[in-house]
Amino acid sequence: MTIRSVMLGTGSYLPERVMTNKELESIVDTTDEWIVQRSGIRERRVAAKDETTADMAIEAARRAVEASGLKGEDIDGVIVATSTPDTTFPSVAVKVQAALGVKQGPVFDVHAVCAGFVYALTVADSLIRTGAAKRLLLIGSEKMTSILNWEDRGTCVLFGDGAGAVVLEAREGQGTLDDSGVLSTHLHADGNLKDILYVDGGVSSTGTAGHIVMEGKEVFRHAVALMADVVNETLTHNGIGSDKIDWLVPHQANIRIIESTAKKLGMSMDQVVVTVDHHGNTSAASIPLALDEAVRDGRIHRGNMLLLEALGSGLTWGAALVRY
Repeated sequence: MTIRSVMLGTGSYLPERVMTNKELESIVDTTDEWIVQRSGIRERRVAAKDETTADMAIEAARRAVEASGLKGEDIDGVIVATSTPDTTFPSVAVKVQAALGVKQGPVFDVHAVCAGFVYALTVADSLIRTGAAKRLLLIGSEKMTSILNWEDRGTCVLFGDGAGAVVLEAREGQGTLDDSGVLSTHLHADGNLKDILYVDGGVSSTGTAGHIVMEGKEVFRHAVALMADVVNETLTHNGIGSDKIDWLVPHQANIRIIESTAKKLGMSMDQVVVTVDHHGNTSAASIPLALDEAVRDGRIHRGNMLLLEALGSGLTWGAALVRY
């Protein structure tokens, strides 16, 4: 028998405020047409000034725990993927733990920016497979608008805020691809590409949070190639073709990157969960937000094979094959 990390329930939270491209036209030199053409984004959510990454994570977590049919005390630990924590320390995860009454198990944040959820999923799956935890709460939560330069039209139009969450539980499987749960994960990074997407501040450098700086064309070029590579790696590792994938659930950064990945897989866009048009890029929150939306509207159902993939600053990237 093989231990698998099965997704019991999903949840998400989006701030109340919607910022459209039309509103951005009054803030920065841009147009709705320009933003849609280059990114596919039409609107995004913006957290209130006093609304933190932890606040959003807690709301998404509550909904995931409720969907799983459990209570906070049934969960062994919390892992939060974020690059916009409330404070340098303590972690966002301990705030979620305290709010939901989670046990005194492993509780920490993971920082891999837009690839953060896939990285955190890999860590959570490892803890469950080794028996260190039976049930874990996995969250991606970001307040990306807090690190935007609202005068930089190349970045401020791309990002939004929100949180998504998943409850994972150890279940016995047969060790085949018919098992429910996380089947494989694949992580990579290349620090030589750190300067094409970064934040120009930090605790030990400027003493400020800083703002996002991005070489858009370079990021796009690498994202298209690296996403294709890690998707092929995942399929090859599991000995399957793309025809076995029911849903592609990608990081929601740019519709052109998403379309390129789907095309290389030979998948119809009808098999791709797309939320970038109304969420924008929510970094580590984008995959769990998209996952929860598709689960709740009935597109994704039990038994479906999902391919999750993401690329972020670092550069970091990865993919996961999951049977929901």
